[in-house]
Amino acid sequence: MTADLTGTFLTLDDGRPAVRFSRTYDHPVERVWQFVTDADELAHWFPSRADIDLRPGGTIKFGGDPNMEDSTGRVIAVDEPRHLSFEWGGDELRFDLEALDDKRTRFTLTNVLAAENTAARNGAGWEVCLAALDAHARGERFEGPHAGAEAPWKEIYDGYVSVGVPSGAPVPGMDA
Repeated sequence: MTADLTGTFLTLDDGRPAVRFSRTYDHPVERVWQFVTDADELAHWFPSRADIDLRPGGTIKFGGDPNMEDSTGRVIAVDEPRHLSFEWGGDELRFDLEALDDKRTRFTLTNVLAAENTAARNGAGWEVCLAALDAHARGERFEGPHAGAEAPWKEIYDGYVSVGVPSGAPVPGMDA
């Protein structure tokens, strides 16, 4: 079985490495905005609990991930309901939402990486998380980002490595 890789590794105009994912959801942009800003909605798919003070310079409290210590981040930009960006663990996460019509929204996640060698690891992680978001958006239950050994993470990671996405960074919870 081959992993379905939906992320793209790229170099931004400013030279920073990133991985980018795009989805289309059958929900209005305001509903998709809730998926990326409301702590209870994020709990369905985001790797950590994220409580966001939704304003530029606001604090985000991350917790509950068994493989990472609790931490804080900073909101970089908010343009409700189209854009949210914030710092997390040295990376920058950008969520861009585009209303395609009254009932459909294009969702784009760009993970701007602090280190290029995290691309395959983060790409695989986001694939698992976004599969959980996809299911949640369809109204289905999914055991999501923390599905542990049941998650296809390793196969997806190997897929990214095999197509030349930079790798080699330690994997929380798997590397010593």
